[in-house]
Amino acid sequence: TSDPGLSSGTPQLDQSEAIKRPLLEADSKSMRSMSGSRRNSGSSLVSSSSASSNLSHLEEDTWILWGRIVNEWDEWRRKKDKLLKELIRKGIPHHFRAIVWQLLGNATDMPVKNQYSELLKMSSPCEKLIRRDIARTYPEHDFFKGQDSLGQEVLFNVMKAYSLVDREVGYCQGSAFIVGLLLMQMPEEEAFCVFVRLMQEYRLRELFKPSMAELGLCIYQFEYLLQEQLPELNVHFRSQSFHTSMYASSWFLTLFLTFLPLPIATRIFDIFMYEGLEIIFRVGMAILQYNQTDLIQLDMEGMSQHFQKVIPHQFDSCPDKLILRAYQVKYNPKKMKKLEKEYTTIKNKEMEEQIEIKRLRTENRLLNLVCTIGQVTRAQEAEENYVIKRELAVVRQQCTAASENLEKAQDTIRELQQHTVRPIREQFVHGLQTQLEQSRLQEAELLSALKEMQDKVLDLEKRSSSLPDETNVAQLQEELKQVKLRELETLRSFRELQDIVTELNQRWQHHTSRGGGHWKESPKKNALNELQDKLMSLKLREAQTQAELKEVKLKNLQLESQNQIYSKAVSRHEQESAALQERLQNALSHNKSLQSQLNEMKRKQAESDCKSKEEVMAVRLREADSMAAMAELRQKIAELEIQKEEGLIQGQLNHSDSRQYITQLREQIAELKNEIISQSCNLRNALTMAKNHDIDHTAAHFSYFPNEPHTQMHTVGF
Repeated sequence: TSDPGLSSGTPQLDQSEAIKRPLLEADSKSMRSMSGSRRNSGSSLVSSSSASSNLSHLEEDTWILWGRIVNEWDEWRRKKDKLLKELIRKGIPHHFRAIVWQLLGNATDMPVKNQYSELLKMSSPCEKLIRRDIARTYPEHDFFKGQDSLGQEVLFNVMKAYSLVDREVGYCQGSAFIVGLLLMQMPEEEAFCVFVRLMQEYRLRELFKPSMAELGLCIYQFEYLLQEQLPELNVHFRSQSFHTSMYASSWFLTLFLTFLPLPIATRIFDIFMYEGLEIIFRVGMAILQYNQTDLIQLDMEGMSQHFQKVIPHQFDSCPDKLILRAYQVKYNPKKMKKLEKEYTTIKNKEMEEQIEIKRLRTENRLLNLVCTIGQVTRAQEAEENYVIKRELAVVRQQCTAASENLEKAQDTIRELQQHTVRPIREQFVHGLQTQLEQSRLQEAELLSALKEMQDKVLDLEKRSSSLPDETNVAQLQEELKQVKLRELETLRSFRELQDIVTELNQRWQHHTSRGGGHWKESPKKNALNELQDKLMSLKLREAQTQAELKEVKLKNLQLESQNQIYSKAVSRHEQESAALQERLQNALSHNKSLQSQLNEMKRKQAESDCKSKEEVMAVRLREADSMAAMAELRQKIAELEIQKEEGLIQGQLNHSDSRQYITQLREQIAELKNEIISQSCNLRNALTMAKNHDIDHTAAHFSYFPNEPHTQMHTVGF
């Protein structure tokens, strides 16, 4: 029989016809008659001791039967499917496994096979992980034993090619055991095609995805079977916190290839190729049923030891016993579908809850941020409102004082009506002069206020021209419009005051022009003039009051404009705060990326330190070996010198022979000394190279981390 680890000894699709067709054409009766003499001699089965030994009658019948099945595969799948299922459960012969697995997986003619050679030329991001795990895949099997062996090389090729075909899955550690089993039966191209088909059609791709959602579903279904069929064992597992994933995860990920011996696991894989993951559930439940009594009596540590050391070897002598028990387990496909829907519903709810939790956390963070900004904004608004209220209080006091002055003026008018004309007229003239001066002062104040408003307008125009943002420009334009409206209102009020002042000047000039002859006129005209003077004084006071009222209104408008400007400034500050927050987040993310790069460089530095230490240790070992060799050579020189002295003293040789012997000894001594000198030079060179490597390594480390104190101390210490 051929070695299962050698792929060249297995039948292939294009070579199977040449192997099986002569067997099918041979007369089965003649083959039975040829083996009849062996059965009559008392031997029931004849085992093969070499590649040329005779097959037994049962092996011959199996060979012929499976050869017929392979050549008539489509007919057997259509008409004799039940019989084929029974034969697969009994086990596929080793020499037919490669072709039968390809036929069962429908992997005989796949387009991806033509891409295999091109995929091997490409580079995969998973190459380091694959190289790391190859040595741990079937480490005791001859085909994969030894670094850079043929088995490890083809296993690396297949895993690398699949990681390029399916980049979402990439590489998962358990998949290497399945590929390794395929490579024991067939060449790497066929193994690659069968593995691709297994991942696509046998639910393995969902098992090996980064989320491993299918593994969670399998564990959920298996726990249901355990709870339904072995309730006592399930209760014991729960009491000991012995979770199903602790022992069953590897069953589904590696299809029992890492749990059971390879012959039994291969039998299970035969059935898996035909029936899918159902056989994994059945075998797992059969193992638990068989060991229920022992497991119930053990604690968690004892159960772990039992799973690792006892269970894998219980069925070494009779694999059929395990298969028979597996098909005695109750398995309802409809119930499994229902459990799959339940699990999907549960996971969807969990996902929705997680999404809702994330959303609430995000909203909470945003609300906290808004509250913080709102508190600052409210504090600013409160301060501004306080200032505005204080200014309004001042304006109200001024308004109250103006109204009091108006009342006093009215009282004065009443008093003037009751007193004599002349002193009143003198007081009236003095009052007119005072009011005229006050009106001119108010005119100057209004001009200065108007100039301030124009300066603010110019400032706003400059600010609007310096801000390129469209939203800020629109806001500033709106502010500019409002300021210009207030400026127009101020100008209108100023013009009204100018008209009033002009009218008062005219009246004052008219009064002064006729003031000298008032006493010489008739009493009627004097009474009329007095009334006109009173009327003029009233109009002056009315104009003064209106001026004060306009001033109050102007201050109110100024306060309102300042309030709006402050509110706009607050909104702009909020926008700037949001922009700063965004920049802060970007800076934090950039800092995290730099931190990860720094950690990666530290890790590489540690690896290089370890390598340099290993090299120094190797140099020291070579130095010790050289010292030992030098000691041996010196011992040999001493022995030769002793032999030389003994030969000279004893005179065992004649004169010519002794001289020749002494010459030979001297030559040997010279050769040994030269060898010692050469080894010493080699040792010095090795030490010099090691020191130079340490110096270069230290310099490279300082160039990577020039500003990091911890790394510098580490390098100097080394």
